[in-house]
Amino acid sequence: MPSSEDNNKKQSWKQSSLVQRLVTAIFLVPIVVVLIFFLSNLYFSFVAAFVCLGGAWEWSNFLGLKTTASRLFYVLQVAIAILILSLLSSDAVYVIALFWWAVSSYAVLRYPMGAEVWGKPKVIGLMGYITLSLTWYALVDLQSTEHGSRLVLFIMCIVWGADTGAYFAGRRWGKMKLAPKVSPGKSIAGLLGGVFVTISFTLLVLSQLDLAFADKVFYLFLTLLTVVASVLGDLYESMLKRHAKVKDSGSILPGHGGLLDRIDSLTAAVPVFTAGLYFNGAFS
Repeated sequence: MPSSEDNNKKQSWKQSSLVQRLVTAIFLVPIVVVLIFFLSNLYFSFVAAFVCLGGAWEWSNFLGLKTTASRLFYVLQVAIAILILSLLSSDAVYVIALFWWAVSSYAVLRYPMGAEVWGKPKVIGLMGYITLSLTWYALVDLQSTEHGSRLVLFIMCIVWGADTGAYFAGRRWGKMKLAPKVSPGKSIAGLLGGVFVTISFTLLVLSQLDLAFADKVFYLFLTLLTVVASVLGDLYESMLKRHAKVKDSGSILPGHGGLLDRIDSLTAAVPVFTAGLYFNGAFS
């Protein structure tokens, strides 16, 4: 007969964050793949908007909004920001994206200094407009290209690979912290583990493609830059949660917290990756 201690350990394992994350991923990944490959760009844009507006609902927590009406009004404002951004030229959008994440990286690196400037509810609201609308634009624009569905899946694999590599490397070797004032759980070993997984994956993909050597070098560099951006996106949301004194942005996804907790890396990785492709002439 198993002891009560063994039963408790078994129950604890079943309820662990890792198992919850795996179960959630097994359920969500096939749905995401179907949406990426089988929806037209128009319908894909609606799905992307739904996800980003769901993120806006959770972002309203960072502003201290409590009532349903005030939170819905913020979601409406983000929807308007998405509409306005869709009217701009791609050149303008991707310059804004690269500038925005350069500024955001500076804010993350300086935290908690600078919070007196960006920590006001109106400024945090503006940060949400920019971050979520850029995510929507880059994701939809990327999927609209000739090999867009494959590229969207590729960027998601990069982010998932970076997250997985960081999780296991961080648990095994994560003594030196990456940004302890922002997210004590992030480590330098985790970052390197994520880089190793994603570079290995990218090399495997590139080995199957008939590309010039210079193009392969570019994709490796862009992958590395995207991994760094994905970590930045994660830290950026962690900074906002720490400032707002909340643990998770929500609780919609078991093991993952809220919707923003799942897409935080993508909010930086997708605009940076897509901007890199755009300015390299991949969209022409």
